[in-house]
Amino acid sequence: MKLLHLSVAMLSLAVSFESFAATQPKPATDHTKQANNAVLKALPFNDKQDFENAKRGFIAKPDVVTIKDDKGNVVWDLEQYKTYISEDKPAPDTVNPSLWRNSQLVMQHGLFEVRENIYQIRSFDLSNITFIKGKTGWIVFDPLISPETAKAALDFINQQLGPRPVVAIVYSHSHIDHYGGATGLATVDDVASGKVQVIAPEHFTEHAVSENVIAGNAMGRRAVYMYGALLPRNEKGGVNGGLGMTVSTGLAGLLVPNKEIAKTGESITVDGVDMVFQMTPGTEAPAEMNTWFPQFKALWMAENTTNTMHNILTLRGAQVRDALIWSSFLDETINLWGDKVEVKFQSHHWPLWDNKNIVPYFKKQRDIYKFTHDQSVRLMNQGYTGEEISEMIKLPAELEQNWATRGYYGTLRHNSRAVYQRYMGWYDGNPANLNNLPPEQVAKKYMEYMGGEKAVITKARDSFAKGEYRWVAEVMKHAVFANVNSTEAKELLADSLEQLGYQAESGPWRSVYLQGAYELRNGIPSAGGTQTATPDTIRAMTPEMLFDYLAVRLDSAKAEGKNIDINIDFTDLKQKYTLTVENAVLHHSKNQVKKPDVALVMSMKTMNQIQLKEMTFDEAIKNGDVKITGDKALFSEFLAMLDDYNFWFNVVMP
Repeated sequence: MKLLHLSVAMLSLAVSFESFAATQPKPATDHTKQANNAVLKALPFNDKQDFENAKRGFIAKPDVVTIKDDKGNVVWDLEQYKTYISEDKPAPDTVNPSLWRNSQLVMQHGLFEVRENIYQIRSFDLSNITFIKGKTGWIVFDPLISPETAKAALDFINQQLGPRPVVAIVYSHSHIDHYGGATGLATVDDVASGKVQVIAPEHFTEHAVSENVIAGNAMGRRAVYMYGALLPRNEKGGVNGGLGMTVSTGLAGLLVPNKEIAKTGESITVDGVDMVFQMTPGTEAPAEMNTWFPQFKALWMAENTTNTMHNILTLRGAQVRDALIWSSFLDETINLWGDKVEVKFQSHHWPLWDNKNIVPYFKKQRDIYKFTHDQSVRLMNQGYTGEEISEMIKLPAELEQNWATRGYYGTLRHNSRAVYQRYMGWYDGNPANLNNLPPEQVAKKYMEYMGGEKAVITKARDSFAKGEYRWVAEVMKHAVFANVNSTEAKELLADSLEQLGYQAESGPWRSVYLQGAYELRNGIPSAGGTQTATPDTIRAMTPEMLFDYLAVRLDSAKAEGKNIDINIDFTDLKQKYTLTVENAVLHHSKNQVKKPDVALVMSMKTMNQIQLKEMTFDEAIKNGDVKITGDKALFSEFLAMLDDYNFWFNVVMP
């Protein structure tokens, strides 16, 4: 059986490229310098409170933050940023000053005391790892992406504060940067024996496994753009991911929770530490929860409030989040603990202290999502489309001038489009857009109508000289899709995307623009070591998840006219299924047919071993791990119907 290619969106990339004569990044143009200087004048850069907060409680930091796996491969390297980012260095011309400020803040790294018995290690990964001191050991919140970075953090805090065992791990939500490092802190046996509790919101495992399975290949490729995975680390490349510097590249693990929290107000005590939970499903993640520590008057906000506007729709792709629900849960947070909280902290960025500061902060976080929702819907109901709304919507001064609601990760422009998409879908109502031509076809027509490629490039160069980079990108997009071999068109498109990247306040926007420019100049990667399916993720899949994934891999052209019934018995799960191919669709059912065309008997463990390429399907049959009856050729025919995805598909070129 073929390996399932499950793209987990934020994992390691070892890349080789086709042979291209690479063009080096260009400097900032005068127009970009002017745009970035305007940001300096528009925002309150004299407000240094965030820098005080980001440094508060500092205990220690390693001299060098370069973390390697057991083979010597670097999985996290903060040192590469230190060469060009420092607190006392002004923003270079090639970086939006507001994004540069965010980078300077995130570079405040090491071990910090949030409050007595609450500690964080920051910038050992994209996210923070938090340690709560219990009577005997550590309760760890959100153990980063990679086991290597999580273990390095545990080793460092134990070195600084004295060795303590991990007695519990709490996942705030179902994104990989909040659970992937758990196996660096504990083992499966630790969890099974009860030595370590793993606590998570209800339906955590289902969402942690499934979010990147069905659309995983496309999301994983888009994540290369969103996180700037291939960008050089310098003033013309990657400087910040919005929530943190970037992502670590270890082999993410997953310890399945042995305790799920199901309702708001539910409380537990672990190692002498009392915790009360607020369930917030459908906000930043489909399974998410905040945690109140009554002993410490401290509130853990997961990723529901960070020091940025977050995403209603992430650029790597996901289901659109509900801005209205997000806002309502933050209002509930204020009602639950707003009169008690003395410090709030979360899985990205730095904490905030004092009730008089925290409640206004919460209100602005609440209102950035409700404002985006309400005003987008208002304009939508006046007949404006998502594109028009994104150009029209403007924040009020109290949100615009507030650092913690600036668009370092999400942006008002793409979040407003996401609200429109949630209600109205892809179609904007214009009949011309109901069945419009796809990019390559329309590009050739545009070039023809606009006087041909040479004339278009000449005009576009004039527009570039005027600083009209969005327009140049729009026109050159068509030129490249009409003639992908045009070096002039690709170079000019790259130049325009690059200047847009230099001006972007959002870390992901900068990465997207610069990654596009990078691929236009260097070519699409032709091979790589993308880690698309971690063993722990595969082992956590249910049979239903597996079968749903097989269904979206079914090539309808190959399945047309076929009718096949396949019975599968999983002996270790004591579960039986029938897979049916009919009408070029794959279905699964627990109601097995009595006379299948082919039947398989195996354990789910064997299925996972086959998926992980620990054995082939034929080897499994030969050694008796799989028993097959009926027409084996039909099963081989079924396997041949399953599509294998090309991860390195084109994005910025046809």
